[in-house]
Amino acid sequence: MRYEVKALRDGDIVAKLALDATNAQDARTQAREQGYEVLSVRSLGGLHLSLESRQEKFPLLLFSQELLALLNAGLSLMEAIQTLAVKETRPDARKVLDQVIAGLYEGRNLSAALERFPTAFPALYVATVRASERSSGLPEALSRYVEYQSQLDLVRKKLISASIYPVLLISVGLLVTLFLLIYVVPKFSKIYQSVGTDLPFLSKLLIQWGSLLEKNGLLLAIATASIIGAGIYWLRRPATRKWIVSMLWLIPQLGERMKIYQLARFYRTLGMLLRAGLPIVTAMEMAAGLLPPVLQAPLAGAALNISEGRPVSHAMEANQLTTPVAQRMLLVGERTGKMGEMMDNIAAFYDNEMARFVEWFTRLFEPLLMIVIGLIIGLIVILLYMPIFELAGNIQ
Repeated sequence: MRYEVKALRDGDIVAKLALDATNAQDARTQAREQGYEVLSVRSLGGLHLSLESRQEKFPLLLFSQELLALLNAGLSLMEAIQTLAVKETRPDARKVLDQVIAGLYEGRNLSAALERFPTAFPALYVATVRASERSSGLPEALSRYVEYQSQLDLVRKKLISASIYPVLLISVGLLVTLFLLIYVVPKFSKIYQSVGTDLPFLSKLLIQWGSLLEKNGLLLAIATASIIGAGIYWLRRPATRKWIVSMLWLIPQLGERMKIYQLARFYRTLGMLLRAGLPIVTAMEMAAGLLPPVLQAPLAGAALNISEGRPVSHAMEANQLTTPVAQRMLLVGERTGKMGEMMDNIAAFYDNEMARFVEWFTRLFEPLLMIVIGLIIGLIVILLYMPIFELAGNIQ
């Protein structure tokens, strides 16, 4: 959530900051850490759309890639981050890097300097860096994170690219349908009213819609805009999105695929944290935030079982967090002691399974979508021209 913080800078300069924070106290803490004396904090709510005060998202993946390249080139940590701060052109990102450098000068570890900015550096990232500080393996930790994030982005891009064509079809079909209903139907309505032809029932309904649109077009436009605005506001609410996701989980085939997608993200994150040296229960607790509410309770049960001494494979199976293939791979990971690598292999297996499902679904869904759109547009055209066909038949 965004908060507006009114604060003093240098004792007498009043400034207003717009910060992303979990709560008002977090916003106060962020402002103080940037050198401000907080006067007041006000929630901006979920509909704040001010482009001037919106902070840019910190480019974490790019930062990690560039930091890794500089460290591998032989620069010290301080020199590498200073170099990145000098080249940074985005004001918000440069401010974060300057504050990180200030934290390092104060004698903090890199993880301690990064965790002061939770909106830029998530807890998973900070935990990976903190684990690497014990073994002086920061380049390896950055490399793992870059690989992890690149894999997640690849899966996300595949899902987005698969949805582009259906969305394009729906958009074009909707625009053509709106053109027919808003422009073409009123024209035909005038013609048929002047002719006085006895119309079929469905054609009458369509023509009545054209007359209604012509007489009350402005009111209908306002009502439509209000409904769309209310729908957008309703969809933007976290409770609404949570409810929609919970409903989708109830659809048998779709819910199962959503579960596999979420488990792939979970296992990939768990594998990265385990390879960084974190205990598995701690890693599971940190990765819990990636899972939807419907899977968080089973995950808590699995973590409890593992803390009680049960094998990871048994705990995951008992709480329905595996598939038969993943279960066997966990058993192999327990025997070889390479659980982190095995978690990555499970995630890769799940990703391939999701890719096959998405390809199959798009091949089936796109033709069906084209048929439905064609039927809707064709029905409107037939209803418009049906009286003309009947008139031509009467003339003959």
